[in-house]
Amino acid sequence: MIERYSEHDVSALWDDYNRLKVMLDVELAVCRAWCEMGRIPEDALEDIVSHAHFTVERVHEIEKKTQHDVVAFVSAVAENIGANGRYLHLGMTSSDILDTASSIMLRDSLDIVINALDELDEVVIELAKKYKYLPCMGRTHGIHAEPMSLGLRFLNWHSELLRDKGRLEYARKDISAGKISGAVGTYAMCSPELEARVCELLGLEPAKVSNQILQRDRHAAVLNALAVMGCTLERMALEIRNLQRTEVREAFEPFGVGQKGSSAMPHKRNPIKCERICGMSRLLRGYALTGMENVALWHERDISHSSTERVIWPDAFNVAAFMVRSMTKILGGLVVDEERVKENISMTNGLVYSQRVLTFLLDELKLSREDAYAIVQENAMKTASANGKVSFLELLLSDERLHDVVDEESLKNLFENDYYLRYVDEIFARFFEE
Repeated sequence: MIERYSEHDVSALWDDYNRLKVMLDVELAVCRAWCEMGRIPEDALEDIVSHAHFTVERVHEIEKKTQHDVVAFVSAVAENIGANGRYLHLGMTSSDILDTASSIMLRDSLDIVINALDELDEVVIELAKKYKYLPCMGRTHGIHAEPMSLGLRFLNWHSELLRDKGRLEYARKDISAGKISGAVGTYAMCSPELEARVCELLGLEPAKVSNQILQRDRHAAVLNALAVMGCTLERMALEIRNLQRTEVREAFEPFGVGQKGSSAMPHKRNPIKCERICGMSRLLRGYALTGMENVALWHERDISHSSTERVIWPDAFNVAAFMVRSMTKILGGLVVDEERVKENISMTNGLVYSQRVLTFLLDELKLSREDAYAIVQENAMKTASANGKVSFLELLLSDERLHDVVDEESLKNLFENDYYLRYVDEIFARFFEE
């Protein structure tokens, strides 16, 4: 991942040193388990634990000759141990150490993203509660629909983030698996008991069945959970971008002191942070696709997945953590123009109350659907074509078809925003104790 979008804690988790350190943790757990089972003498284990270390440079130096990263790693560690180094990697195949170590790193990476998601959700909840009773314009197809609560929009995001967290937690559970089953998964050189003990030491569950590797449906599920979360973040960012448009101007992402919107047009205040999130969500979907392509491998395995995973795993988690933390900053500094929000409801001179008028004519006045719809639609179209010169309510009040069946006060009462907020408390109560 390029430095511009790197998150320090994610990058540190996936750098060469930590990756090799986790592999060493797996190797030492195997040695401990072998010792408990009487295969490795206790004094040999003490020697291994005391002297098992490596340098990244030495591993890379050996790999240039061996052209095999695990062989290079084991050799670099064993040469520091001495004679007892022969017990290192006993009965194991390369994927035993690689896949078990990767499960640990993927699990820990998911913890980073889940914790960041919790912080984002806290900000979303604050916005939902702050704007719970603020009427705003609801839109479908980008067109004014009916008034709603601005807080309800944020509450909707909260609900989606909860589902994202659930998917990530399920993926975390699924990926927290290890395998020490040897070549093609037969336990020929080790035993299920050894595998179970190693996984216990590492905080993993042993795979119920494996072959040369842990099957990549687990890893695909991790990447898909990240990608779906990215879709949620994109949805949030896209909404802010639309609300910041010149024609709308209801909400704005933070704009720092000294920030410039354009090299040519000093007036510009562009939603670049949200646009960045929208762009990066495409990366997550691409990583997820690669993860799914890695599921089908030849027979008990090939290594066509390996090269892609070296790139997509650290990159995906850097992108995911960057996106979540960026959105937390955006929403933490979100500027809502409440007056503009209210003005936009009135922009169409009452047209947004058309369904309520239609329902009133049907329920209260008992008009036929054809007659009621014709009255509402005709006056709505006249209002829209009048370019603000006349309101929807005024046209309804002057419509002769309604003179003898409805009084003025009844019609005026239909044009109240509070009507559209009457169930907002009930909706919020589904998530919070009010």
